[in-house]
Order: sequence, then C-alpha cells, then structure tokens
Amino acid sequence: MVFWVFGYGSLVWNPGFDYDEKIIGFIKDYRRVFDLACIDHRGTPENPARTCTLEEKEGAICWGAAYCVRGGPEKEKLAMQYLERRECEYDRKTLVNFFKEGDSLHPTLTDVIVFTSTPDKVNNKYYLGPAPLEDMARQIATAYGPCGNNRDYIFLLEKAMHDIGHEDDLVIELANEVKKVLGVGNVVPKEKKQVGAAQLPHPPHVPIPTLQLLPLPEPIALDS
Repeated sequence: MVFWVFGYGSLVWNPGFDYDEKIIGFIKDYRRVFDLACIDHRGTPENPARTCTLEEKEGAICWGAAYCVRGGPEKEKLAMQYLERRECEYDRKTLVNFFKEGDSLHPTLTDVIVFTSTPDKVNNKYYLGPAPLEDMARQIATAYGPCGNNRDYIFLLEKAMHDIGHEDDLVIELANEVKKVLGVGNVVPKEKKQVGAAQLPHPPHVPIPTLQLLPLPEPIALDS
C-alpha cells in the first residue's frame, strides 16, 4: 500500500505526519492563490485568515513537496485521517501528475493526491474569492487563531519556497505588502525568471530578513 500527497502550503515546511519519502517538484496547470478562509487554525469565524488553495490555470506551474506514505493500510489510514482533519477547509481531493526539475515532459509520479477547494461561495463556505492585494494583506496582518497568526503563515511560506529554491511571485508580493501594513522589516525583491518547457532553473537565493514583530496570542494547537 502506498500513496503520495502534494503539499503547496504549510505542508511544505510542516507535514506533521509520518511519511517515508519527500520529493521537491511541481504540478502543472495550477497556481497558488490566497482565496480560502481558515477559521479554526490561524483565524476565527469572526476574523478568518487567508490561506492558499489552488486555482486552475493553463500553462501555470506550482512548486511544492510530494510526500510518500507506504507501509500498510493502517499507516496509510492514519496519515489520511490526519490530513483530512488538518485540511478540513478543502472540500476536494484531486489527482495530479507530479514532475521533478529538469523534466517537465514526463511525470515522475502519477495519481498524486492534492487537497483543493471549490471556487464557489455558494457551495463552499470557506471560499473567499480573490481580493485586491492590499485588502488581503490587511486581513493577513491582523487575523489569528488557535494555531497562531495568519502573518506567520505567509512569512513561513515565503521562507519555505525560498529554501526549496522556487520562490512564488505572489507569495513574495503578498508578504511584502503584509510587512508594509505591519511597518516592519525589509521587502524582498521579486526575481524575474524565464522558465522554459523542459528547463526550470533555480532562481538566485536572496536571504530572507528576520522580522521583529509585536506578539499576538500564543498558538495552542497544531498548524493548518
């Protein structure tokens, strides 16, 4: 028994379950967006956080980490139960092809599970939809919940993507805007990259500055 799951948000830096293998790579025709509400981890029903989900877009790629769970039905069941509790705001499981750097034509893995959400405010109570960058930044800068601050989520995601060598332009832009709202830190310049069909180079690494933030309520539960 074996399954693979693709992480593109907090799973990149904090999987939280027992896995056997991790591979850095990407999926095609999806991009990361911050259109999903989180009301029980880094936000509340009254002041929801914004966390990332995936939006279908032809020609886009989304970098992240694929995790393998193997070892029998019980281990697989425990991992999936954990993921379903943690990713409770995501109402769909989608199967995708997963690619490694250097070969964007032949998938390294097929039928990889990825948690996604229905982009419909009527049928998906967690779907917030798009908003201007400044509005999203203000929401992220102020939201917090049992697992901590929404602002930490965006900064940790920014660092995680930097650490795997594949920074996300939207994550950088949003993190920079949150820093402006908070009035702290230095913005990180967005790298201009040309990405070809078969060659996906690492952008140059730019150190992420350490931020000195005013404290909000301490986390008391696991991350989302």
